[in-house]
Amino acid sequence: MDATAIVRITERVLARLDLVNSARERALAETRQITRLSANAVRAVHRGEFAEAGALLEEARRIKEALTAHLADYPAIYWSGYVQDAHKEYAEASLTLALVAGRPIPSPETLQVEDAVYLNALGEACGELRRHILDLIRAGDLARAETVLAVMDEIYGVLVQVDYPDAVTNGLRRTTDMVRGVLERTRGDLTLAVEQQKLSDALAQARRAVGLGEAGQPS
Repeated sequence: MDATAIVRITERVLARLDLVNSARERALAETRQITRLSANAVRAVHRGEFAEAGALLEEARRIKEALTAHLADYPAIYWSGYVQDAHKEYAEASLTLALVAGRPIPSPETLQVEDAVYLNALGEACGELRRHILDLIRAGDLARAETVLAVMDEIYGVLVQVDYPDAVTNGLRRTTDMVRGVLERTRGDLTLAVEQQKLSDALAQARRAVGLGEAGQPS
């Protein structure tokens, strides 16, 4: 038995495992950065700070692309799940910025994410669109809210047609079910707001017709 050969072989194995472990540690740290930057970008979008959101997403993109290149030799780490989760957060934030700011919608190729990641991110962006619609309702911009709701409806219409196993789509059915629930709740909220606005307008018109002011006093 050649004990020296065993030592040489295991030394090479351990050296390779050191590299794998280093790649894993880097992936964990940088995916957390991507997720944090993406979340901050979404918050900036809701504040109307589109330039700030774009800058945050640009930083996330640089980290994402460098990490993807680094992991080319470590496919097991790249496909472990948490890397794709970070990519989804980045794609969701990028789509939210485009949809809220009225910019062209980036494609999976533009964002450099896998198709399944992109579709799930598109669905997740509907949650952010609901928040945007609620902000628009509070601001009284019901026309814009209806436009955004139509976009949500279009997204759901696309996602519901995707009929592949979850192993292919990374659980898109669950995301689609979430979108349906968010869409219906948002539709109900907007419908109520529109009806309340109609009632308010009718009352104001009636007051004007009988010569009363806003407080119900003769004008």
